[in-house]
Amino acid sequence: MTVSIAVIGLGRWGPNHVRNFQSIKGCSVVAAAETDAAHRARIQASYPAMTIEEDYHRVLARADVNAVVVATPTATHYEIVRDALTAGKHVLCEKPLTSKGKDAWELVSLAEKKNVRLMVGHVFLFNPGIEYLARALDEKAAGPVYYLSAVRTNLGPFRYDVNAAWDLASHDIYIFNHLLRQRPATVAAVGGHYLQKKLEDIVFMTLHYPDGVLGHIHVSWLDPKKIRQITVVGEKKMITWDDLGVPGPVMIYDRSVVKEPKYDSFGEFQLLAREGDVILPRIPSQEPLSAQARAFAAMINTNDPLNGRGSARQGAEVVDILEAASKSLANEGRQTEIIYGK
Repeated sequence: MTVSIAVIGLGRWGPNHVRNFQSIKGCSVVAAAETDAAHRARIQASYPAMTIEEDYHRVLARADVNAVVVATPTATHYEIVRDALTAGKHVLCEKPLTSKGKDAWELVSLAEKKNVRLMVGHVFLFNPGIEYLARALDEKAAGPVYYLSAVRTNLGPFRYDVNAAWDLASHDIYIFNHLLRQRPATVAAVGGHYLQKKLEDIVFMTLHYPDGVLGHIHVSWLDPKKIRQITVVGEKKMITWDDLGVPGPVMIYDRSVVKEPKYDSFGEFQLLAREGDVILPRIPSQEPLSAQARAFAAMINTNDPLNGRGSARQGAEVVDILEAASKSLANEGRQTEIIYGK
Protein backbone atom coordinates (compact mmCIF):
# COMPACT_ATOMS: atom_id res chain seq x y z
CA MET A 1 0.00 0.00 0.00
CA THR A 2 1.25 3.45 -0.90
CA VAL A 3 1.53 5.68 2.14
CA SER A 4 0.00 9.00 1.07
CA ILE A 5 1.22 11.65 3.46
CA ALA A 6 0.27 15.18 4.42
CA VAL A 7 2.87 17.25 6.28
CA ILE A 8 1.40 19.82 8.65
CA GLY A 9 3.93 22.56 9.40
CA LEU A 10 6.48 23.71 6.83
CA GLY A 11 8.68 25.92 8.99
CA ARG A 12 12.15 24.81 10.12
CA TRP A 13 11.71 21.02 10.29
CA GLY A 14 8.69 20.16 8.14
CA PRO A 15 10.50 20.52 4.77
CA ASN A 16 12.97 17.83 5.89
CA HIS A 17 10.06 15.43 6.35
CA VAL A 18 8.79 16.28 2.86
CA ARG A 19 12.22 15.60 1.34
CA ASN A 20 12.67 12.27 3.13
CA PHE A 21 9.24 10.82 2.51
CA GLN A 22 9.35 11.82 -1.16
CA SER A 23 12.54 9.80 -1.55
CA ILE A 24 11.13 6.58 -0.04
CA LYS A 25 9.66 3.94 -2.32
CA GLY A 26 6.00 3.41 -1.52
CA CYS A 27 5.55 6.87 0.03
CA SER A 28 4.20 10.06 -1.50
CA VAL A 29 3.68 13.48 0.07
CA VAL A 30 0.46 14.56 -1.64
CA ALA A 31 -0.49 17.52 0.53
CA ALA A 32 0.73 19.91 3.20
CA ALA A 33 -0.60 22.65 5.46
CA GLU A 34 1.12 25.81 6.67
CA THR A 35 -0.25 29.07 8.08
CA ASP A 36 2.71 31.20 6.95
CA ALA A 37 2.34 32.38 3.34
CA ALA A 38 6.09 32.75 2.78
CA HIS A 39 6.73 29.14 3.87
CA ARG A 40 3.91 27.93 1.62
CA ALA A 41 5.34 29.76 -1.38
CA ARG A 42 8.87 28.46 -0.79
CA ILE A 43 7.82 24.81 -0.60
CA GLN A 44 5.33 25.15 -3.47
CA ALA A 45 8.17 26.33 -5.70
CA SER A 46 10.13 23.16 -4.90
CA TYR A 47 7.13 20.81 -5.13
CA PRO A 48 4.69 22.31 -7.65
CA ALA A 49 2.51 19.17 -7.81
CA MET A 50 1.85 19.20 -4.07
CA THR A 51 -1.34 20.78 -2.74
CA ILE A 52 -0.52 23.16 0.11
CA GLU A 53 -3.36 24.51 2.25
CA GLU A 54 -3.46 27.20 4.91
CA ASP A 55 -6.00 25.27 7.02
CA TYR A 56 -4.85 21.79 8.09
CA HIS A 57 -8.46 20.60 8.35
CA ARG A 58 -8.63 20.64 4.55
CA VAL A 59 -5.84 18.08 4.20
CA LEU A 60 -7.34 15.90 6.93
CA ALA A 61 -10.60 15.81 4.95
CA ARG A 62 -8.87 14.30 1.90
CA ALA A 63 -9.70 10.63 1.38
CA ASP A 64 -6.36 9.99 -0.37
CA VAL A 65 -4.35 11.03 2.72
CA ASN A 66 -3.82 8.09 5.06
CA ALA A 67 -0.94 9.43 7.16
CA VAL A 68 0.02 12.79 8.65
CA VAL A 69 3.28 14.28 9.89
CA VAL A 70 2.87 17.01 12.51
CA ALA A 71 5.82 19.42 12.60
CA THR A 72 4.29 22.45 14.29
CA PRO A 73 5.04 24.21 17.62
CA THR A 74 4.58 22.01 20.69
CA ALA A 75 1.53 23.89 21.99
CA THR A 76 -0.41 22.98 18.82
CA HIS A 77 0.40 19.25 18.82
CA TYR A 78 -2.51 18.04 20.94
CA GLU A 79 -5.27 19.60 18.86
CA ILE A 80 -3.78 18.70 15.47
CA VAL A 81 -2.90 15.12 16.43
CA ARG A 82 -6.31 14.63 18.02
CA ASP A 83 -8.05 15.82 14.87
CA ALA A 84 -5.85 13.65 12.65
CA LEU A 85 -6.45 10.50 14.73
CA THR A 86 -10.19 11.23 14.84
CA ALA A 87 -10.12 11.43 11.05
CA GLY A 88 -8.58 7.95 10.95
CA LYS A 89 -5.08 9.03 9.90
CA HIS A 90 -1.82 7.46 11.05
CA VAL A 91 0.34 10.13 12.71
CA LEU A 92 4.02 10.87 13.13
CA CYS A 93 4.32 13.79 15.55
CA GLU A 94 7.48 15.70 16.36
CA LYS A 95 8.64 15.56 19.97
CA PRO A 96 7.48 16.30 22.55
CA LEU A 97 4.11 14.73 21.84
CA THR A 98 2.20 17.36 23.84
CA SER A 99 2.82 19.99 26.48
CA LYS A 100 0.69 18.16 29.10
CA GLY A 101 0.88 14.56 30.24
CA LYS A 102 -2.87 14.04 30.42
CA ASP A 103 -3.21 15.20 26.81
CA ALA A 104 -0.45 12.83 25.68
CA TRP A 105 -2.12 9.80 27.29
CA GLU A 106 -5.46 10.84 25.82
CA LEU A 107 -3.87 10.66 22.36
CA VAL A 108 -2.40 7.24 23.14
CA SER A 109 -5.88 5.98 24.03
CA LEU A 110 -7.46 7.62 20.99
CA ALA A 111 -4.98 5.99 18.60
CA GLU A 112 -5.71 2.59 20.13
CA LYS A 113 -9.47 3.19 19.93
CA LYS A 114 -9.26 4.24 16.26
CA ASN A 115 -6.83 1.40 15.45
CA VAL A 116 -4.35 3.77 13.82
CA ARG A 117 -0.63 4.22 14.42
CA LEU A 118 0.80 7.07 16.48
CA MET A 119 4.57 7.56 16.44
CA VAL A 120 6.62 10.29 18.15
CA GLY A 121 9.68 11.75 16.42
CA HIS A 122 12.39 10.44 18.73
CA VAL A 123 14.79 10.72 15.83
CA PHE A 124 18.06 10.09 17.67
CA LEU A 125 16.95 6.51 18.34
CA PHE A 126 17.57 6.00 14.62
CA ASN A 127 21.09 7.45 14.85
CA PRO A 128 23.57 4.62 14.03
CA GLY A 129 25.80 5.56 16.98
CA ILE A 130 22.91 5.42 19.45
CA GLU A 131 21.76 2.13 17.90
CA TYR A 132 25.26 0.70 18.46
CA LEU A 133 25.31 2.00 22.03
CA ALA A 134 21.91 0.41 22.75
CA ARG A 135 23.10 -2.96 21.45
CA ALA A 136 26.30 -2.72 23.50
CA LEU A 137 24.37 -2.08 26.71
CA ASP A 138 21.87 -4.84 25.92
CA GLU A 139 24.87 -7.19 25.62
CA LYS A 140 26.22 -5.90 28.97
CA ALA A 141 29.42 -4.70 27.28
CA ALA A 142 29.97 -2.09 30.00
CA GLY A 143 28.77 -4.28 32.84
CA PRO A 144 26.20 -2.89 35.26
CA VAL A 145 25.68 0.81 34.48
CA TYR A 146 26.58 3.30 37.19
CA TYR A 147 25.45 6.51 35.49
CA LEU A 148 24.87 8.30 32.20
CA SER A 149 25.74 11.89 31.38
CA ALA A 150 24.59 13.98 28.41
CA VAL A 151 25.62 17.40 27.11
CA ARG A 152 23.60 19.10 24.35
CA THR A 153 24.58 22.75 23.81
CA ASN A 154 24.84 25.35 21.06
CA LEU A 155 24.34 29.06 20.44
CA GLY A 156 20.75 28.78 19.21
CA PRO A 157 18.46 27.92 17.61
CA PHE A 158 16.24 29.71 20.10
CA ARG A 159 12.68 28.71 20.89
CA TYR A 160 9.90 31.07 21.93
CA ASP A 161 7.28 28.50 22.95
CA VAL A 162 9.17 26.07 25.22
CA ASN A 163 12.30 26.16 27.37
CA ALA A 164 15.58 24.33 26.76
CA ALA A 165 14.42 21.30 28.75
CA TRP A 166 11.35 20.69 26.58
CA ASP A 167 13.26 21.49 23.40
CA LEU A 168 16.63 19.79 24.01
CA ALA A 169 16.56 17.59 27.13
CA SER A 170 13.60 15.71 25.70
CA HIS A 171 16.06 14.06 23.29
CA ASP A 172 18.36 12.82 26.04
CA ILE A 173 15.47 11.66 28.22
CA TYR A 174 14.15 9.30 25.56
CA ILE A 175 17.70 8.18 24.71
CA PHE A 176 18.44 7.36 28.37
CA ASN A 177 15.14 5.49 28.74
CA HIS A 178 15.88 3.50 25.59
CA LEU A 179 19.44 2.64 26.60
CA LEU A 180 18.45 1.55 30.11
CA ARG A 181 15.17 -0.10 29.04
CA GLN A 182 13.45 1.58 31.97
CA ARG A 183 12.07 4.93 33.05
CA PRO A 184 13.15 7.18 35.94
CA ALA A 185 11.26 7.40 39.21
CA THR A 186 12.21 10.97 40.16
CA VAL A 187 13.79 14.05 38.61
CA ALA A 188 15.51 17.18 39.88
CA ALA A 189 16.18 20.20 37.66
CA VAL A 190 17.66 23.68 37.96
CA GLY A 191 18.11 26.29 35.27
CA GLY A 192 18.37 29.92 34.36
CA HIS A 193 16.53 32.26 31.98
CA TYR A 194 18.59 35.13 30.61
CA LEU A 195 17.19 35.88 27.15
CA GLN A 196 13.44 35.56 27.77
CA LYS A 197 11.31 35.68 30.90
CA LYS A 198 10.11 32.31 32.21
CA LEU A 199 11.88 30.31 29.48
CA GLU A 200 15.05 28.66 30.76
CA ASP A 201 17.95 28.91 28.32
CA ILE A 202 20.07 26.47 30.32
CA VAL A 203 18.95 23.46 32.36
CA PHE A 204 20.76 20.88 34.48
CA MET A 205 18.63 17.80 35.12
CA THR A 206 19.22 14.64 37.14
CA LEU A 207 17.09 11.55 36.59
CA HIS A 208 16.97 8.83 39.25
CA TYR A 209 16.43 5.38 37.77
CA PRO A 210 15.75 2.11 39.62
CA ASP A 211 18.76 0.26 41.06
CA GLY A 212 20.52 3.55 41.76
CA VAL A 213 21.40 4.45 38.16
CA LEU A 214 21.71 8.22 37.63
CA GLY A 215 21.21 10.16 34.44
CA HIS A 216 22.53 13.73 34.26
CA ILE A 217 21.62 16.11 31.45
CA HIS A 218 23.06 19.54 30.63
CA VAL A 219 21.27 21.46 27.86
CA SER A 220 21.65 25.02 26.66
CA TRP A 221 21.02 27.15 23.59
CA LEU A 222 23.21 29.85 25.14
CA ASP A 223 26.64 28.28 24.74
CA PRO A 224 29.62 29.04 22.46
CA LYS A 225 30.14 25.41 21.38
CA LYS A 226 27.85 22.94 19.63
CA ILE A 227 28.09 19.69 21.59
CA ARG A 228 26.03 16.48 21.40
CA GLN A 229 27.62 13.92 23.68
CA ILE A 230 26.62 11.04 25.93
CA THR A 231 28.87 9.17 28.36
CA VAL A 232 27.97 5.79 29.84
CA VAL A 233 30.00 4.65 32.85
CA GLY A 234 29.74 1.00 33.76
CA GLU A 235 31.42 -1.36 36.16
CA LYS A 236 33.57 -2.94 33.42
CA LYS A 237 33.88 -0.34 30.66
CA MET A 238 33.00 3.21 29.70
CA ILE A 239 31.45 4.21 26.37
CA THR A 240 31.03 7.63 24.78
CA TRP A 241 28.86 8.84 21.90
CA ASP A 242 29.70 12.11 20.15
CA ASP A 243 27.37 13.03 17.30
CA LEU A 244 30.00 15.42 15.95
CA GLY A 245 32.94 13.17 16.82
CA VAL A 246 36.02 12.66 14.68
CA PRO A 247 37.17 10.05 13.69
CA GLY A 248 33.96 8.33 14.81
CA PRO A 249 30.87 8.77 16.98
CA VAL A 250 31.42 5.90 19.44
CA MET A 251 34.47 5.15 21.57
CA ILE A 252 34.74 2.22 23.99
CA TYR A 253 37.17 2.69 26.87
CA ASP A 254 38.39 -0.54 28.44
CA ARG A 255 38.84 1.25 31.73
CA SER A 256 37.36 0.67 35.14
CA VAL A 257 38.05 0.80 38.86
CA VAL A 258 39.12 -2.34 40.71
CA LYS A 259 39.29 -3.07 44.40
CA GLU A 260 42.57 -4.47 45.63
CA PRO A 261 42.99 -5.68 49.23
CA LYS A 262 45.23 -3.72 51.54
CA TYR A 263 47.60 -6.39 52.71
CA ASP A 264 48.58 -4.45 55.80
CA SER A 265 44.96 -4.02 56.93
CA PHE A 266 42.50 -6.90 57.25
CA GLY A 267 39.17 -6.44 55.41
CA GLU A 268 40.06 -3.10 53.79
CA PHE A 269 40.42 -2.35 50.08
CA GLN A 270 42.06 0.31 47.97
CA LEU A 271 40.58 1.60 44.71
CA LEU A 272 42.81 1.38 41.65
CA ALA A 273 42.19 2.67 38.13
CA ARG A 274 42.49 -0.06 35.51
CA GLU A 275 43.72 1.18 32.14
CA GLY A 276 43.04 -0.67 28.87
CA ASP A 277 42.57 -0.15 25.16
CA VAL A 278 40.35 2.44 23.51
CA ILE A 279 38.27 0.88 20.74
CA LEU A 280 36.77 2.82 17.84
CA PRO A 281 34.03 0.62 16.30
CA ARG A 282 33.01 1.04 12.69
CA ILE A 283 29.63 2.82 12.58
CA PRO A 284 27.71 2.92 9.27
CA SER A 285 26.47 6.23 7.94
CA GLN A 286 22.72 6.80 7.89
CA GLU A 287 20.41 9.83 8.03
CA PRO A 288 18.32 9.27 11.16
CA LEU A 289 15.31 11.18 9.83
CA SER A 290 15.21 8.97 6.73
CA ALA A 291 15.43 5.82 8.86
CA GLN A 292 12.62 7.14 11.06
CA ALA A 293 10.46 7.82 8.00
CA ARG A 294 11.02 4.27 6.71
CA ALA A 295 10.11 2.87 10.14
CA PHE A 296 6.87 4.90 10.15
CA ALA A 297 5.93 3.60 6.68
CA ALA A 298 6.74 0.02 7.70
CA MET A 299 4.67 0.37 10.85
CA ILE A 300 1.67 1.37 8.74
CA ASN A 301 2.08 -1.26 6.02
CA THR A 302 3.21 -4.29 7.99
CA ASN A 303 2.43 -3.50 11.63
CA ASP A 304 6.20 -3.64 12.10
CA PRO A 305 6.87 -2.91 15.80
CA LEU A 306 8.87 0.16 16.72
CA ASN A 307 10.74 -1.73 19.46
CA GLY A 308 10.46 1.30 21.71
CA ARG A 309 11.81 3.73 19.11
CA GLY A 310 9.20 6.44 19.16
CA SER A 311 6.15 4.53 20.35
CA ALA A 312 3.22 6.61 21.50
CA ARG A 313 3.52 5.36 25.08
CA GLN A 314 7.21 6.18 25.16
CA GLY A 315 6.37 9.68 23.94
CA ALA A 316 3.74 10.13 26.65
CA GLU A 317 6.21 8.99 29.31
CA VAL A 318 8.69 11.64 28.17
CA VAL A 319 6.00 14.30 28.59
CA ASP A 320 5.32 13.05 32.13
CA ILE A 321 9.04 13.34 32.92
CA LEU A 322 9.23 16.86 31.46
CA GLU A 323 6.19 17.93 33.50
CA ALA A 324 7.85 16.69 36.68
CA ALA A 325 11.08 18.46 35.67
CA SER A 326 9.11 21.69 35.23
CA LYS A 327 7.75 21.33 38.75
CA SER A 328 11.28 20.82 40.03
CA LEU A 329 12.48 23.93 38.19
CA ALA A 330 9.69 25.93 39.80
CA ASN A 331 10.70 24.58 43.22
CA GLU A 332 14.41 25.43 42.99
CA GLY A 333 15.55 21.95 42.05
CA ARG A 334 13.56 19.89 44.54
CA GLN A 335 13.60 16.17 43.72
CA THR A 336 10.17 15.42 42.25
CA GLU A 337 8.33 12.14 41.83
CA ILE A 338 7.30 11.36 38.25
CA ILE A 339 3.66 10.32 37.96
CA TYR A 340 3.01 8.30 34.81
CA GLY A 341 -0.24 7.89 32.96
CA LYS A 342 -2.37 10.65 34.48
